[in-house]
Amino acid sequence: MALEIGTQAPGFTLKSMSADGLVDVSLASNSGRRATVILFFPLAFTGVCTQEMCDVTAGLQKYADLKADVLGISVDSPFAQAAWAKKEGITIQLLSDLNKSVTKAYDVVFPGLAGIGDTSARAAFVVDAGGTIVYSEQTPTPKDLPDFSKIEAALRAL
Repeated sequence: MALEIGTQAPGFTLKSMSADGLVDVSLASNSGRRATVILFFPLAFTGVCTQEMCDVTAGLQKYADLKADVLGISVDSPFAQAAWAKKEGITIQLLSDLNKSVTKAYDVVFPGLAGIGDTSARAAFVVDAGGTIVYSEQTPTPKDLPDFSKIEAALRAL
C-alpha cells in the first residue's frame, strides 16, 4: 500500500539521462521551493506507460503553472528510459530506480509483473515544498492511470 497523505516523503537521489550524460536528481532539490509530482510507472516501452508519460508531457505547462516539477520513476535503466523518451517524445524527467530502493521506500512494489519480476506499481504522489506527501494514489492494476484531476486539485490547494 502506497505511503499515506501526511507522511514525510522519503528522500532520494536517482540517475537520469540528460544531454550531458548521466546526472543525479534528488527530491531535496525542490525542498523549500516547489512541489513535486512523482509518477511511478512499471516499464518503459509498454502501452499504458507510454500513454501516461506522453499525456503528462503534453500537459507539462499546466504543472509548471502550478509551480510543480514532475518526475517519472521506473525500474528501467536510465539508458532504456532515454531511448524510450527519444522515440516517444517524452520530455518529463525520467529517473532510474534499477535497484528498487525508492519503489520500496514509497511502498509501491508490484510483484512479479507478467512473470518477469518486480517493478514499480503505477502510483502518483504530490509532495509539497516542505517534503510532506499531500496526495497519494496507487492504481488497482498497472493498466489503470492515476486520477490526474485529483493530482491537479492537490497542487492547486497548496
